[in-house]
Amino acid sequence: MTVPPDHPPVAAPRIGVLLVNLGTPDAPDATSVRRYLAEFLSDRRVVEIPQILWQPILRGIILTTRPKKSAHAYAQVWTDAGSPLATITQRQAAAMQAAFGDTAQVAYAMRYGKPAIGPAIDALMAAGCRRILIAPLYPQYCAATTATVTDAVGAHLASLRWQPALRTLPPYADDPLYIDALKAAVEAGLAGLEFAPDVLLASFHGMPERTLQLGDPYHCQCRKTARLLSEALGRPVEVAFQSRFGRAKWLEPATDTVLEELGRAGESVAIFAPGFAADCLETLEELAIRGKEQFTAAGGQRFAYLPCLNDGAPGTAMLAALLRRELAGWL
Repeated sequence: MTVPPDHPPVAAPRIGVLLVNLGTPDAPDATSVRRYLAEFLSDRRVVEIPQILWQPILRGIILTTRPKKSAHAYAQVWTDAGSPLATITQRQAAAMQAAFGDTAQVAYAMRYGKPAIGPAIDALMAAGCRRILIAPLYPQYCAATTATVTDAVGAHLASLRWQPALRTLPPYADDPLYIDALKAAVEAGLAGLEFAPDVLLASFHGMPERTLQLGDPYHCQCRKTARLLSEALGRPVEVAFQSRFGRAKWLEPATDTVLEELGRAGESVAIFAPGFAADCLETLEELAIRGKEQFTAAGGQRFAYLPCLNDGAPGTAMLAALLRRELAGWL
């Protein structure tokens, strides 16, 4: 078919993959953190309080007190390359691009902060991607994480005249590929320790207990991940939930409370965060730094933090296999 001379240029059709993680401020300073928290904590799925009640609290108290404290925490884990979460996610995207080669165009975005989801979709479309797989990097489904990604994607699609065909990577909390990757990573981490921990503790991000009562599957999926991993490892895996915020009752047991109890009991511990696809503030500062401080302050002696899957070999192979499965019929 001959293309008319005045036809606008159109890129050849391609397949796109967009990896999406939670987000990060642009820099470890109060101004950047305030901007990031304002976006994050204004999401109606993240804080399920009527906005007419919540926004005065957010703008009047939280955004005037929390950014400085959070900026100090970010500064402790910030690298020369920037935010750990952003740089690791970028490396994961590069690893996926290497895995798929010319068969797919791989990009990454953050739900909050930069690079944002909308411009990332636009860039894939400009590259000719008419079919895009959206891959939220959350093994366990939660409305406050997974659903917010699809919300943002849908909101951006509403602004497009020419929309791509979409697929979404489902949660993979009990997928054998994920469990096998966790097993390999945990065993490698344990092999590198100078002690054999009495307790292997899986710390998942906490959620208000109300989310469980409303039907969110997150708590059950976290428990199932831990149970399957325990069976694969052939040893107990204890579960705790971190990052409590506000006055509402959250999922229990709380990670900080468990660490203090283990410290007082004289137990050695190796802690890891299987719900996080990449190390970030909540793992590197809250667990590896503050968690250790809480543990030792309670009398504990031997503590280790085991890294997330990140862009290591087990996690990379798992993610490539999951994506390839979801792209069946497109590639």
